[in-house]
Amino acid sequence: MTDADPSPIRPARRRFRTAIVSGAVLALVAGAVTLGALSRTTAENPHHTEKHDALEARLGSLVDAGYPAALAAVTEPDGDHIDVAVGKGDIATGQKAEAGGEVRIGSNTKMFVATIVMQLVDEGRVSLDEPIETYLPGLVRGEEIDGAAIDVRSLLQHTSGLPEYADTIAEDAFGLRETYISPRDMLDVALEQPAAFAPGERYEYSNTNYLLLGLLIERVTERALWEQIEERIVEPLGLTHTYLPVPGDRGLRGEHPNGYHAEVPGELKDITTMDPSFAWAAGALVSTPRELNIFMQALLGGELVSEESLAEMKKGVPAGDELWPEATYGLGVQSYPLSCGGIVWGHGGDIPGTQTRNAVGPDGTAVTIAVTALPWAIVDPRDEKRLLDQYRLVVDVLDETLCGR
Repeated sequence: MTDADPSPIRPARRRFRTAIVSGAVLALVAGAVTLGALSRTTAENPHHTEKHDALEARLGSLVDAGYPAALAAVTEPDGDHIDVAVGKGDIATGQKAEAGGEVRIGSNTKMFVATIVMQLVDEGRVSLDEPIETYLPGLVRGEEIDGAAIDVRSLLQHTSGLPEYADTIAEDAFGLRETYISPRDMLDVALEQPAAFAPGERYEYSNTNYLLLGLLIERVTERALWEQIEERIVEPLGLTHTYLPVPGDRGLRGEHPNGYHAEVPGELKDITTMDPSFAWAAGALVSTPRELNIFMQALLGGELVSEESLAEMKKGVPAGDELWPEATYGLGVQSYPLSCGGIVWGHGGDIPGTQTRNAVGPDGTAVTIAVTALPWAIVDPRDEKRLLDQYRLVVDVLDETLCGR
């Protein structure tokens, strides 16, 4: 299902949540270039050539580790950028992956949803400390679950205690690829389970939180979520290849590498075309590495929400895992320490066919890395050490790139 889950190293069923949303998916950038070619800014500047070559080598190591293709974008604070792709966009034909191609970004969707919620806070239409019951009366009810005790902030920060819906719905990725599931049906699946813990007791990533936030946005604005993403984020930022698929939308609209998944680890099968409704507000977005960078820079640069709202978004609770023990989770954004010092903010996302890791560094440089399969499609998820190492590969490339090595 959706998962840009900050804690992906879990039993296989839990890990899948990281895939759609922690996660998470992107569209083609105008003027995309093929493997090995330089972007315009790269070709004109020897320094860019060095950066391009270093990034291409890092991405090559990901392909060597079994990922069919790896795409990346590095965007400087002034907008200068490098786009790189390595590997095969189509295993069957051997076609090379193109830089700037669209990918499903999984749980990175949560950053967009959280941004709209905070815009509604800025407009005085939503309060972070108001219970979800106020906006969706009578909807959030279950065993030890009471919408009157769960506020908007706890949904944004994964401290609500709501049970996960994705483990049940999205367990069989190939079996689900032709199935449309409505947000209300997915919520019903979640609420059939008891609460995981009392609201506010601790942090635990649950895609159900963002399912509810999507419903909150639609109730308050009286418009579809995809429209709100388009009008409030995509159009103002001039993003031409970032979109939330609408019901019935199963393919990617622009040029893209194929995404691959596996029923048997290592035996990759094309899963590019699928109904992503199971991910919806938790992880169904499509974008490109460069456009995701543009969005992150705009959000963290204060262009999309007020200074006060951005400060609220960056109030994190401990959310460490085996990859980043010192990670925190704010309101739809995550922070991680870099090996070279400093803190980065972003999210990340996994969905069958794509893993993305992305963040904005202390100097404002944004980096997005995308590979066209999940780690547990490449290696046996029962081998926890090997799986963790496979996850670390992408994380390390992100860290090295942000550190300028």
